[in-house]
Amino acid sequence: MRKVVVYEFLSLDGVAEEPDRFFGDWDDVMDANQTALIVTQDAVVLGRRTYDEWAPFWPSSDIQPFAAFINEVTKHIATSTPLDRDWPNATAIDGELVEFVRDLKEQGGGDIGVHASISVAQALLAAGVVDELRLVVAPRIAGSGRRLLDGLPSLELESIRGEASPTGSLLADYRVRR
Repeated sequence: MRKVVVYEFLSLDGVAEEPDRFFGDWDDVMDANQTALIVTQDAVVLGRRTYDEWAPFWPSSDIQPFAAFINEVTKHIATSTPLDRDWPNATAIDGELVEFVRDLKEQGGGDIGVHASISVAQALLAAGVVDELRLVVAPRIAGSGRRLLDGLPSLELESIRGEASPTGSLLADYRVRR
């Protein structure tokens, strides 16, 4: 069975919204972490807001290797309205998000990534569909903004990796226990 892996950038106080506000320094350890993650994924689930922000940005970006990955990977977009941008391999999810992802997990293939997309990550975590939570925590307090873990039920996590990057970010990977 495929794994659903949520990958999020957070401030130290748990804010996931607009990570450009609190992430300034990117280093080789963070780059290697992201590269190791994306090589395992052959499908991504994104929310509509992330789609609207990313579809015009990533096709012309030279931020590698993520630009090549996100432009080529199969992208399933959680939305109730038609997609209005031409972004290769992006399709709207037909039906309910959680059920769609449960069905996708049963199909053959690599890991299924959830990048950014706070509402999608929250819905899938609450439904018990997420297998791993991989966080990059900036050494900054955002103070305000949407927090990834707000409103979730109690979840038991098992630490599978923890590392500090040279610029002070924490790379924390957890397995979601059921």
